[in-house]
Amino acid sequence: MNAHDRDFTASDLARLHYGDADFAILKPGRYVLCAVTGQKIALEHLRYWSPELQEAYAGPAESLQRWQETHR
Repeated sequence: MNAHDRDFTASDLARLHYGDADFAILKPGRYVLCAVTGQKIALEHLRYWSPELQEAYAGPAESLQRWQETHR
């Protein structure tokens, strides 16, 4: 198995602290879960997150959806 395989296991779940421009790895792993869809996001593909809510998003649509839910 290498970094390009997508057959993740539960032990591959990372825990991160999300900052404004980057994130810090608190528990090593290969992926995080999207807070909106539950989709697994490989760390190398993680581009969207909320430092305020400390959660990750699969893409811009999920990020916008969460922002709209929390800023009404």
